Amino acid sequence: MAEISRNGIIITVFSTASAVGKTLIAVNLTAELAHQGFRACVVDLDLQFGDIANFLQLRPTQTIYDAQLAIDKNPEQFDPLTYTTLYKYEDTSFSVIAAPNTLEQSYNVSAKQVGKVMGELRREYDYVIVDAMATFTELNLQIMDISTIITAVAIVDFIPTIKNMKMGYEAMKRLGYASNKIRFILNRSNAKTNIEISDVERLLDARFYHVLPNDFKAAVESIQSAVPIVLDQAKRYSPLAAGLIELTDKYTNRTGKARSTKTPVLQQNSGGLFGLFRK
Repeated sequence: MAEISRNGIIITVFSTASAVGKTLIAVNLTAELAHQGFRACVVDLDLQFGDIANFLQLRPTQTIYDAQLAIDKNPEQFDPLTYTTLYKYEDTSFSVIAAPNTLEQSYNVSAKQVGKVMGELRREYDYVIVDAMATFTELNLQIMDISTIITAVAIVDFIPTIKNMKMGYEAMKRLGYASNKIRFILNRSNAKTNIEISDVERLLDARFYHVLPNDFKAAVESIQSAVPIVLDQAKRYSPLAAGLIELTDKYTNRTGKARSTKTPVLQQNSGGLFGLFRK
């Protein structure tokens, strides 16, 4: 096994809905951590349809599937770095552990063995970022248990998304996770919607830890170029990049600034969201 040299922080990026920007946030968190000089690794645990390797245009020869097989077979000789793929852009680099190559492999990933892999990764890296599946699986629960922070990504686009967010948060509280372990991140905050953020916060009985603006164009261009927004000098000072950098700074304690106590309103909501969920 790897020699103990670090006790890295594990940040799991999770959501109760798909297509909320979870992968973009996970990749850019990792990229900005690396840019700030931390040793960082992102692990794609969206086992069936993980996109991180494609997002970064990487062609990994090893994946989390191979890593968990290896640690099960010979734990004493396991080296987690063997199963990483290096991403490098200009003077910034970070490690990636990709999702399985096939659907068949995804069904043969052991939560217990992945937990062991994560334990070895945190010895090697200052930060390990996990892009988790949008569901409460045995694997996700295993990873949440060992995570330092759960970054719960949300968008307030329509009622079912908010319902799932509430159900997920209640489940995490029942699991005994401390409230300061769960950090709600609102993505696409200025997208057109008739739902007020304040109503969602009252419903959850929790405030959004951080708010990211909507910038679909920058996000798409980032994916097409395989360059994280925070590393692209042409986009680094855009509102979305600034929001991602600020989130990273909060996690590394580079800023003591919490979100303003003034809750931004998207548009006036005449539907009474809070009352709807109390019926």
